[in-house]
Amino acid sequence: MVLVLASGRGERYAASGGTGSKLQARLGEFTVLEHTIAAVIASGLRLHVEDAGHPGMGDSIAASVRATAGADGWLVLPGDLPLVSPASLHAVAEGLARASVVLPFYRGTRGHPVGFARELGPALQALTGAEGAASIVRVAQPLKLELDDEGIVTDIDTVDDLARAEALLRRRKGA
Repeated sequence: MVLVLASGRGERYAASGGTGSKLQARLGEFTVLEHTIAAVIASGLRLHVEDAGHPGMGDSIAASVRATAGADGWLVLPGDLPLVSPASLHAVAEGLARASVVLPFYRGTRGHPVGFARELGPALQALTGAEGAASIVRVAQPLKLELDDEGIVTDIDTVDDLARAEALLRRRKGA
């Protein structure tokens, strides 16, 4: 189950000169969030969008896991990663057969989605605050998965990030 987190306030985006929600910002023909959701749909994995306006990422993850408690595991994907590839989503999901936590990396930089096995459901449901699931990752022995997908580290936090994502999207379409 891919949990697309869309509850953030986007304060850094606004501080950088962005107007409105970063998730609703245009990136090519679609919004940032529409791109993220389209990648999940293209992967064929199940999807849950959490957009209830929780105070922190931990609260969003907990609400998402409670809403999808019957899932075999979860991939936590912030809604502001519009260029993540469906193949990367599959790779992280497949990694959960080997470890209870899967951390994807692109050229040594940690990205998203982070995968969590079913047995971590109760711990995920108990999360609160801005830290997300870092406390769970710290005590795990995660599988570190190197992926050739710049999209797993291309998040949109500022207007400049959006411009970089637009350039990457154009390069991909031209390739």
